[in-house]
Amino acid sequence: MTKTLFSTLVLIFALLSTNGKAATIKHVTFKSQGQTLAGNLYLPDRYRDNQKLPGVIVTGAWTTVKEQMAGTYAAEMADRGYAALTFDFRGWGQSPDTIQYLENPKRKIEDIHAAVNYLATRPEVDATRLGGLGICASSGYMGDATLANTHIKSLALVAPWLHNADIVKVVYGGEEGVKRLIQVSRDAKQSSQPVILEAASMTNDKAVMYQAPYYTETDRGLISEYDNKFNAASWEGWLTYDAIQTAEQLKKPTLLVHSEVAAIPQGAQEYARRMGSHVTELWLDDVSQFDFYDAPGPITAASDAVAEHFNATLK
Repeated sequence: MTKTLFSTLVLIFALLSTNGKAATIKHVTFKSQGQTLAGNLYLPDRYRDNQKLPGVIVTGAWTTVKEQMAGTYAAEMADRGYAALTFDFRGWGQSPDTIQYLENPKRKIEDIHAAVNYLATRPEVDATRLGGLGICASSGYMGDATLANTHIKSLALVAPWLHNADIVKVVYGGEEGVKRLIQVSRDAKQSSQPVILEAASMTNDKAVMYQAPYYTETDRGLISEYDNKFNAASWEGWLTYDAIQTAEQLKKPTLLVHSEVAAIPQGAQEYARRMGSHVTELWLDDVSQFDFYDAPGPITAASDAVAEHFNATLK
């Protein structure tokens, strides 16, 4: 191999490896319900001091930490001119709490409010131009936070997991399956010690996500920062949460990006139906739920659409 060819290949691989990564990440902390949350603020590589950028709060799938798909999309938004904040919810990642690994919608919505209110104070951010970007399970949380928080002017949902009681029954083994998991949750709450399960595993069939892609792959979601834990007390709050019921009340401009072959598209369709003229939909062909998390093509398509949506609605 010639030296010139070798140098060219090195440059290509370097460009590929840094594609979608913001040059500047500021590690930040802020408070939620008296607890300290750890966050990462992504800024464009061309950011200049005293510049006020539109801001985006980015949250990821259930059980995840800020360095997974939330960080991927935050970097993409920074590359498109936004100040993007990701953070670890209370009891996850670098945000310590006495209650750990609890997938609880109410708690996580409270943390999103804290993140939004914090981002509005940042000197890099124009507080009048804030958007919320929810991915997968946190889409419902972000939607509810957007409804209640006056700082958030616009919403985008990517690969949204939006369920109600009917969808929960379909996904979790019918009425009996749901009852069983709720009882597991109640038993865990009565336990003298937290009942902590493995979140994802290729070998442990008791894991919450047994043999699930992304979460079990070291070159994808199984990164060192991932807790890979699930508090069994989570089940009742998660299964009884209706992420769709507030859609009719949400009048802020919303973009929904999904695929028919990704997770529970019927939930996203019902959410969009209830939002009516306030929502714009983008349905991508043949994109799996997990590919929305880290596959370059879907991420670029979704991020371009989100940036276009926020450019039009955060004026």
